[in-house]
Amino acid sequence: MGSVVTRDEALHHQLLYCHMRVGFGVAGNDAEAVLRGLPSMALRYQAQDAATRALAGWMQGQAAVAEVRHPALAGSPGHAAWRRDCAGAACLFSAIFKPEISQAQIDLFCDSLKLFKLGYSWAGPMSLCAPYDVPSIRSVPWPHRGGLVRFSVGLESVADLQADLSQALAKISA
Repeated sequence: MGSVVTRDEALHHQLLYCHMRVGFGVAGNDAEAVLRGLPSMALRYQAQDAATRALAGWMQGQAAVAEVRHPALAGSPGHAAWRRDCAGAACLFSAIFKPEISQAQIDLFCDSLKLFKLGYSWAGPMSLCAPYDVPSIRSVPWPHRGGLVRFSVGLESVADLQADLSQALAKISA
């Protein structure tokens, strides 16, 4: 949920046309779901933040992974600003695979996951992942030679999620 606000009349008309053509809007049941979820949001955020930090830290030690990006991890871009300004980091992290791991292997890794489903609806109660062939979607050069997978950690057991990641990593390391 959110809103877009502008004082620029031309931009306002562009937003109206976009809304008309694409149909962005909030239905009554969407508002109801948000209101129903607000009382437990802090608990869910804390649980997802703790689980994400654990999984991101664990992924750093995996042989197929070159780099893990999560604001709470030292060495991640923006870590100093995060440490200065934030207390939590929510449920998202990215794993950049080593260059020798092909995009086909990354796709196999994602397809092999059982608890992490493929999807883009971040921050929900179920864990999701999305593989990216970054060079094909960027207009500027990607400074890494390996592919990337973005994870959204849900409310499942950390041990179960780690086991799921481990079995999928084993399939691309064999």
